Amino acid sequence: MPLFVYVLGLAVFAQGTSEFMASGLVPGIAGDLSVPVGAAATLTSAYAVGMIVGAPAMAVLSARWPRRRALAGFLAAFVVVHVVGALTTSFPVLFGTRIVAAVVNAGFLAVAMPVAAALAPRGKRARATAILLAGITLSCVAGVPAGAVLGDLAGWRSAFWAVAALCLPALVLVFRSAPADTPHPHEISVKREAGELKTRPVRHAMILAALVNGATFATFAFLAVIATDVAGLPTAAVSGLLAAFGAGAFIGVTVAGRAGDGGLRRGLIVALCSLPVGWVVLAAASAHPVALFVVTTIQGGLSFGCGSALVARIMHVAPGAPTLSGSFATVALNVGAFLGPVLAGLVTESTGDYRYAIWTSAAIAVVALTRVPSRS
Repeated sequence: MPLFVYVLGLAVFAQGTSEFMASGLVPGIAGDLSVPVGAAATLTSAYAVGMIVGAPAMAVLSARWPRRRALAGFLAAFVVVHVVGALTTSFPVLFGTRIVAAVVNAGFLAVAMPVAAALAPRGKRARATAILLAGITLSCVAGVPAGAVLGDLAGWRSAFWAVAALCLPALVLVFRSAPADTPHPHEISVKREAGELKTRPVRHAMILAALVNGATFATFAFLAVIATDVAGLPTAAVSGLLAAFGAGAFIGVTVAGRAGDGGLRRGLIVALCSLPVGWVVLAAASAHPVALFVVTTIQGGLSFGCGSALVARIMHVAPGAPTLSGSFATVALNVGAFLGPVLAGLVTESTGDYRYAIWTSAAIAVVALTRVPSRS
Protein backbone atom coordinates (compact mmCIF):
# COMPACT_ATOMS: atom_id res chain seq x y z
CA MET A 1 0.00 0.00 0.00
CA PRO A 2 1.45 3.45 -0.91
CA LEU A 3 2.82 5.40 2.06
CA PHE A 4 0.63 8.39 1.24
CA VAL A 5 -2.49 6.38 2.09
CA TYR A 6 -1.17 6.14 5.66
CA VAL A 7 -0.51 9.89 5.66
CA LEU A 8 -4.19 10.38 4.87
CA GLY A 9 -4.98 7.98 7.73
CA LEU A 10 -2.97 10.18 10.12
CA ALA A 11 -4.98 13.23 9.08
CA VAL A 12 -8.24 11.32 9.50
CA PHE A 13 -7.10 10.26 12.99
CA ALA A 14 -6.70 13.92 14.01
CA GLN A 15 -10.06 14.83 12.52
CA GLY A 16 -11.77 11.85 14.13
CA THR A 17 -10.38 12.86 17.50
CA SER A 18 -11.94 16.30 17.04
CA GLU A 19 -15.28 14.85 15.95
CA PHE A 20 -15.71 12.64 19.02
CA MET A 21 -13.82 14.52 21.74
CA ALA A 22 -16.55 17.12 22.36
CA SER A 23 -18.66 14.60 24.29
CA GLY A 24 -15.94 14.34 26.95
CA LEU A 25 -15.42 18.11 27.15
CA VAL A 26 -19.06 19.16 27.61
CA PRO A 27 -18.91 19.87 31.39
CA GLY A 28 -15.78 21.99 31.07
CA ILE A 29 -17.11 23.96 28.10
CA ALA A 30 -20.46 24.54 29.83
CA GLY A 31 -18.79 25.86 32.99
CA ASP A 32 -16.19 28.01 31.26
CA LEU A 33 -18.55 29.63 28.75
CA SER A 34 -21.53 29.84 31.17
CA VAL A 35 -23.98 27.85 29.05
CA PRO A 36 -26.26 24.94 30.06
CA VAL A 37 -24.84 21.45 29.72
CA GLY A 38 -27.56 20.66 27.18
CA ALA A 39 -26.44 23.54 25.01
CA ALA A 40 -22.80 22.46 25.20
CA ALA A 41 -23.85 18.95 24.18
CA THR A 42 -25.22 20.32 20.88
CA LEU A 43 -21.62 20.76 19.71
CA THR A 44 -21.63 17.07 18.73
CA SER A 45 -24.82 17.45 16.69
CA ALA A 46 -23.40 20.57 15.05
CA TYR A 47 -20.44 18.54 13.84
CA ALA A 48 -22.66 15.81 12.37
CA VAL A 49 -24.81 18.36 10.53
CA GLY A 50 -21.70 20.03 9.16
CA MET A 51 -20.47 16.68 7.85
CA ILE A 52 -23.78 15.93 6.14
CA VAL A 53 -23.98 19.32 4.43
CA GLY A 54 -20.28 19.65 3.80
CA ALA A 55 -19.53 16.33 2.08
CA PRO A 56 -21.41 16.91 -1.20
CA ALA A 57 -20.86 20.67 -1.22
CA MET A 58 -17.11 20.43 -0.71
CA ALA A 59 -16.76 17.51 -3.12
CA VAL A 60 -18.43 19.57 -5.85
CA LEU A 61 -16.46 22.71 -4.97
CA SER A 62 -13.12 20.90 -5.07
CA ALA A 63 -13.92 18.67 -8.05
CA ARG A 64 -11.65 20.63 -10.40
CA TRP A 65 -8.93 21.51 -7.87
CA PRO A 66 -5.56 19.77 -7.91
CA ARG A 67 -5.71 16.99 -5.32
CA ARG A 68 -2.77 18.42 -3.37
CA ARG A 69 -4.36 21.86 -3.12
CA ALA A 70 -7.72 20.40 -2.07
CA LEU A 71 -6.30 18.13 0.64
CA ALA A 72 -3.87 20.73 1.98
CA GLY A 73 -6.47 23.49 1.88
CA PHE A 74 -9.06 21.52 3.81
CA LEU A 75 -6.50 20.39 6.39
CA ALA A 76 -5.10 23.91 6.85
CA ALA A 77 -8.61 25.26 7.38
CA PHE A 78 -9.19 22.53 9.95
CA VAL A 79 -6.14 23.72 11.90
CA VAL A 80 -7.25 27.35 11.77
CA VAL A 81 -10.78 26.74 13.07
CA HIS A 82 -9.38 24.74 16.00
CA VAL A 83 -7.08 27.60 16.90
CA VAL A 84 -10.09 29.94 16.79
CA GLY A 85 -12.08 27.49 18.92
CA ALA A 86 -9.29 27.29 21.47
CA LEU A 87 -9.12 31.09 21.78
CA THR A 88 -12.77 32.11 21.75
CA THR A 89 -14.77 33.08 24.82
CA SER A 90 -18.07 33.03 22.89
CA PHE A 91 -20.20 29.90 22.72
CA PRO A 92 -21.85 30.92 19.39
CA VAL A 93 -18.37 31.34 17.89
CA LEU A 94 -17.31 27.93 19.25
CA PHE A 95 -20.51 26.41 17.84
CA GLY A 96 -19.71 27.97 14.48
CA THR A 97 -16.17 26.59 14.49
CA ARG A 98 -17.56 23.08 15.02
CA ILE A 99 -19.76 23.41 11.94
CA VAL A 100 -16.90 24.81 9.84
CA ALA A 101 -14.53 22.11 11.11
CA ALA A 102 -17.05 19.45 10.11
CA VAL A 103 -17.54 20.97 6.66
CA VAL A 104 -13.81 20.99 5.90
CA ASN A 105 -13.44 17.53 7.47
CA ALA A 106 -16.16 16.29 5.12
CA GLY A 107 -14.39 17.94 2.21
CA PHE A 108 -11.10 16.29 3.16
CA LEU A 109 -12.74 12.86 3.36
CA ALA A 110 -14.62 13.38 0.09
CA VAL A 111 -11.29 13.97 -1.66
CA ALA A 112 -9.16 11.55 0.37
CA MET A 113 -11.30 8.43 -0.10
CA PRO A 114 -11.24 8.39 -3.92
CA VAL A 115 -7.55 9.44 -3.90
CA ALA A 116 -6.68 6.54 -1.58
CA ALA A 117 -8.73 4.13 -3.70
CA ALA A 118 -7.06 5.35 -6.89
CA LEU A 119 -3.56 4.95 -5.39
CA ALA A 120 -4.25 1.43 -4.10
CA PRO A 121 -3.13 -1.59 -6.12
CA ARG A 122 -5.81 -3.39 -8.12
CA GLY A 123 -8.16 -5.35 -5.87
CA LYS A 124 -7.16 -3.47 -2.70
CA ARG A 125 -9.46 -0.43 -2.81
CA ALA A 126 -11.41 -1.68 0.20
CA ARG A 127 -8.17 -2.00 2.18
CA ALA A 128 -7.19 1.58 1.29
CA THR A 129 -10.58 2.81 2.46
CA ALA A 130 -10.22 0.77 5.65
CA ILE A 131 -6.88 2.44 6.42
CA LEU A 132 -8.61 5.83 6.37
CA LEU A 133 -11.46 4.58 8.55
CA ALA A 134 -8.92 2.99 10.87
CA GLY A 135 -7.81 6.53 11.64
CA ILE A 136 -11.30 7.22 12.98
CA THR A 137 -11.37 4.05 15.07
CA LEU A 138 -7.90 4.76 16.47
CA SER A 139 -9.18 8.17 17.53
CA CYS A 140 -11.76 6.33 19.64
CA VAL A 141 -9.07 4.10 21.14
CA ALA A 142 -6.45 6.75 21.88
CA GLY A 143 -7.43 10.23 20.75
CA VAL A 144 -10.77 10.65 22.50
CA PRO A 145 -9.71 9.21 25.90
CA ALA A 146 -6.50 11.27 25.71
CA GLY A 147 -8.53 14.37 24.89
CA ALA A 148 -10.78 13.75 27.87
CA VAL A 149 -7.80 13.33 30.20
CA LEU A 150 -6.10 16.41 28.76
CA GLY A 151 -9.31 18.40 29.21
CA ASP A 152 -9.51 17.35 32.86
CA LEU A 153 -5.87 18.22 33.53
CA ALA A 154 -5.42 21.42 31.52
CA GLY A 155 -8.90 22.56 30.50
CA TRP A 156 -11.00 21.93 27.42
CA ARG A 157 -9.07 24.46 25.32
CA SER A 158 -5.93 22.34 25.56
CA ALA A 159 -7.71 19.55 23.67
CA PHE A 160 -8.42 21.95 20.79
CA TRP A 161 -4.77 23.05 20.73
CA ALA A 162 -3.70 19.40 20.72
CA VAL A 163 -5.87 18.57 17.69
CA ALA A 164 -4.47 21.56 15.79
CA ALA A 165 -0.91 20.44 16.61
CA LEU A 166 -1.70 16.84 15.63
CA CYS A 167 -2.76 18.00 12.16
CA LEU A 168 0.50 19.81 11.43
CA PRO A 169 2.69 16.76 10.59
CA ALA A 170 -0.03 15.45 8.26
CA LEU A 171 -0.31 18.88 6.65
CA VAL A 172 3.44 18.99 5.94
CA LEU A 173 3.35 15.47 4.48
CA VAL A 174 0.35 16.32 2.31
CA PHE A 175 2.21 19.31 0.86
CA ARG A 176 5.21 17.07 0.13
CA SER A 177 3.58 13.84 -1.00
CA ALA A 178 0.04 14.40 -2.28
CA PRO A 179 -0.68 13.83 -5.98
CA ALA A 180 -0.36 17.17 -7.76
CA ASP A 181 -2.62 16.26 -10.67
CA THR A 182 -5.08 18.81 -11.95
CA PRO A 183 -8.38 17.26 -13.05
CA HIS A 184 -9.43 18.28 -16.54
CA PRO A 185 -12.80 20.08 -16.51
CA HIS A 186 -14.14 18.09 -19.45
CA GLU A 187 -13.47 14.85 -17.59
CA ILE A 188 -15.65 15.78 -14.61
CA SER A 189 -19.42 16.08 -14.80
CA VAL A 190 -20.99 16.79 -11.43
CA LYS A 191 -24.45 16.29 -12.91
CA ARG A 192 -23.52 12.90 -14.35
CA GLU A 193 -21.84 11.76 -11.14
CA ALA A 194 -24.77 12.93 -9.00
CA GLY A 195 -26.99 10.88 -11.28
CA GLU A 196 -25.47 7.77 -9.73
CA LEU A 197 -27.66 8.50 -6.70
CA LYS A 198 -30.64 7.45 -8.79
CA THR A 199 -29.37 3.91 -9.24
CA ARG A 200 -30.85 1.25 -6.99
CA PRO A 201 -27.52 -0.28 -5.82
CA VAL A 202 -26.18 3.11 -4.68
CA ARG A 203 -29.40 4.05 -2.89
CA HIS A 204 -29.57 0.69 -1.14
CA ALA A 205 -25.91 0.82 -0.10
CA MET A 206 -26.28 4.35 1.30
CA ILE A 207 -29.47 3.52 3.21
CA LEU A 208 -27.87 0.37 4.61
CA ALA A 209 -24.75 2.31 5.68
CA ALA A 210 -26.89 5.00 7.35
CA LEU A 211 -28.90 2.39 9.26
CA VAL A 212 -25.85 0.46 10.45
CA ASN A 213 -24.14 3.66 11.60
CA GLY A 214 -27.38 4.89 13.17
CA ALA A 215 -27.52 1.72 15.25
CA THR A 216 -23.85 2.15 16.19
CA PHE A 217 -24.14 5.73 17.41
CA ALA A 218 -27.52 5.30 19.09
CA THR A 219 -25.65 3.28 21.71
CA PHE A 220 -22.24 4.96 21.45
CA ALA A 221 -23.75 8.34 22.37
CA PHE A 222 -25.09 6.86 25.62
CA LEU A 223 -22.24 4.49 26.43
CA ALA A 224 -20.85 6.70 29.20
CA VAL A 225 -24.16 6.96 31.09
CA ILE A 226 -24.86 3.27 30.53
CA ALA A 227 -21.52 2.52 32.17
CA THR A 228 -22.14 4.74 35.20
CA ASP A 229 -25.93 4.59 35.67
CA VAL A 230 -26.69 1.03 34.52
CA ALA A 231 -23.49 -0.93 35.21
CA GLY A 232 -22.55 1.17 38.26
CA LEU A 233 -19.00 1.76 37.07
CA PRO A 234 -16.99 4.73 38.35
CA THR A 235 -16.57 7.70 36.03
CA ALA A 236 -12.89 6.85 35.62
CA ALA A 237 -13.87 3.60 33.88
CA VAL A 238 -15.73 5.38 31.07
CA SER A 239 -12.55 6.13 29.11
CA GLY A 240 -11.63 2.45 29.33
CA LEU A 241 -15.02 1.39 27.99
CA LEU A 242 -14.79 3.87 25.11
CA ALA A 243 -11.29 2.61 24.35
CA ALA A 244 -12.58 -0.99 24.37
CA PHE A 245 -15.25 -0.03 21.85
CA GLY A 246 -12.61 1.70 19.74
CA ALA A 247 -10.23 -1.26 19.92
CA GLY A 248 -12.97 -3.54 18.67
CA ALA A 249 -13.79 -1.04 15.93
CA PHE A 250 -10.15 -0.92 14.81
CA ILE A 251 -10.01 -4.72 14.55
CA GLY A 252 -13.31 -4.78 12.66
CA VAL A 253 -12.18 -2.14 10.15
CA THR A 254 -8.85 -3.92 9.64
CA VAL A 255 -10.51 -7.29 8.98
CA ALA A 256 -13.09 -5.73 6.66
CA GLY A 257 -10.36 -3.96 4.71
CA ARG A 258 -8.43 -7.17 4.13
CA ALA A 259 -11.45 -9.33 3.33
CA GLY A 260 -13.75 -7.02 1.37
CA ASP A 261 -13.74 -5.56 -2.13
CA GLY A 262 -17.10 -3.78 -2.14
CA GLY A 263 -19.16 -6.86 -2.95
CA LEU A 264 -21.78 -8.48 -0.74
CA ARG A 265 -19.57 -11.31 0.45
CA ARG A 266 -20.68 -13.96 2.92
CA GLY A 267 -18.67 -12.41 5.76
CA LEU A 268 -20.51 -9.10 5.42
CA ILE A 269 -23.90 -10.79 5.33
CA VAL A 270 -23.06 -12.81 8.45
CA ALA A 271 -21.85 -9.67 10.24
CA LEU A 272 -25.01 -7.76 9.31
CA CYS A 273 -27.16 -10.62 10.60
CA SER A 274 -25.12 -10.74 13.82
CA LEU A 275 -25.53 -7.04 14.60
CA PRO A 276 -29.10 -7.10 16.00
CA VAL A 277 -28.27 -10.22 18.03
CA GLY A 278 -25.21 -8.49 19.46
CA TRP A 279 -27.20 -5.38 20.46
CA VAL A 280 -29.77 -7.56 22.23
CA VAL A 281 -26.99 -9.36 24.11
CA LEU A 282 -25.44 -6.02 25.04
CA ALA A 283 -28.76 -4.74 26.38
CA ALA A 284 -29.10 -7.86 28.53
CA ALA A 285 -25.47 -7.66 29.71
CA SER A 286 -25.31 -3.91 30.30
CA ALA A 287 -25.75 -4.16 34.08
CA HIS A 288 -22.77 -6.51 34.42
CA PRO A 289 -19.41 -4.68 34.09
CA VAL A 290 -17.26 -7.52 32.72
CA ALA A 291 -19.87 -8.60 30.21
CA LEU A 292 -20.43 -4.96 29.25
CA PHE A 293 -16.75 -4.53 28.35
CA VAL A 294 -16.59 -7.80 26.40
CA VAL A 295 -19.76 -7.33 24.36
CA THR A 296 -19.03 -3.64 23.75
CA THR A 297 -15.70 -4.60 22.21
CA ILE A 298 -17.36 -7.20 19.99
CA GLN A 299 -20.08 -4.78 18.86
CA GLY A 300 -17.49 -2.14 18.10
CA GLY A 301 -15.80 -4.62 15.78
CA LEU A 302 -19.00 -5.77 14.08
CA SER A 303 -20.41 -2.26 13.69
CA PHE A 304 -17.34 -0.54 12.30
CA GLY A 305 -16.39 -3.59 10.24
CA CYS A 306 -19.80 -3.48 8.55
CA GLY A 307 -19.55 0.29 8.19
CA SER A 308 -16.15 0.05 6.52
CA ALA A 309 -17.35 -2.66 4.15
CA LEU A 310 -20.40 -0.57 3.24
CA VAL A 311 -18.24 2.48 2.47
CA ALA A 312 -16.28 0.30 0.05
CA ARG A 313 -19.56 -0.98 -1.37
CA ILE A 314 -20.91 2.53 -2.02
CA MET A 315 -17.76 3.34 -3.98
CA HIS A 316 -17.93 -0.06 -5.72
CA VAL A 317 -21.50 0.39 -6.97
CA ALA A 318 -20.92 4.02 -8.02
CA PRO A 319 -18.17 3.60 -10.65
CA GLY A 320 -19.60 6.54 -12.59
CA ALA A 321 -18.92 8.92 -9.66
CA PRO A 322 -15.16 8.72 -8.97
CA THR A 323 -15.15 12.27 -7.61
CA LEU A 324 -18.37 12.25 -5.56
CA SER A 325 -18.58 8.64 -4.36
CA GLY A 326 -16.55 9.47 -1.23
CA SER A 327 -19.06 12.19 -0.35
CA PHE A 328 -21.94 9.74 -0.86
CA ALA A 329 -20.39 7.47 1.78
CA THR A 330 -19.65 10.37 4.14
CA VAL A 331 -23.23 11.64 3.96
CA ALA A 332 -24.70 8.18 4.54
CA LEU A 333 -22.56 7.51 7.63
CA ASN A 334 -23.22 10.91 9.17
CA VAL A 335 -26.96 10.82 8.58
CA GLY A 336 -26.89 7.68 10.71
CA ALA A 337 -24.54 9.26 13.25
CA PHE A 338 -26.95 12.19 13.63
CA LEU A 339 -30.33 10.42 13.60
CA GLY A 340 -29.36 7.38 15.70
CA PRO A 341 -28.59 9.34 18.89
CA VAL A 342 -31.61 11.60 18.32
CA LEU A 343 -33.93 8.59 18.15
CA ALA A 344 -32.24 6.93 21.13
CA GLY A 345 -32.56 10.17 23.08
CA LEU A 346 -36.30 10.31 22.45
CA VAL A 347 -36.71 6.68 23.50
CA THR A 348 -34.61 6.94 26.67
CA GLU A 349 -36.33 10.17 27.68
CA SER A 350 -39.75 8.57 27.40
CA THR A 351 -38.72 5.37 29.24
CA GLY A 352 -36.26 6.82 31.76
CA ASP A 353 -33.95 3.85 31.13
CA TYR A 354 -30.66 4.28 29.25
CA ARG A 355 -30.67 0.61 28.28
CA TYR A 356 -33.35 1.49 25.74
CA ALA A 357 -30.65 3.22 23.70
CA ILE A 358 -29.24 -0.27 23.07
CA TRP A 359 -32.70 -1.63 22.27
CA THR A 360 -33.02 1.22 19.79
CA SER A 361 -29.78 0.06 18.17
CA ALA A 362 -31.17 -3.47 17.94
CA ALA A 363 -34.36 -2.21 16.27
CA ILE A 364 -32.43 -0.12 13.74
CA ALA A 365 -30.17 -3.09 12.97
CA VAL A 366 -33.23 -5.25 12.28
CA VAL A 367 -34.51 -2.62 9.84
CA ALA A 368 -31.07 -2.65 8.20
CA LEU A 369 -31.42 -6.36 7.49
CA THR A 370 -34.56 -5.66 5.45
CA ARG A 371 -32.47 -3.40 3.19
CA VAL A 372 -29.83 -6.01 2.31
CA PRO A 373 -30.15 -6.73 -1.43
CA SER A 374 -30.40 -10.32 -2.54
CA ARG A 375 -27.62 -9.95 -5.11
CA SER A 376 -24.14 -8.41 -5.00
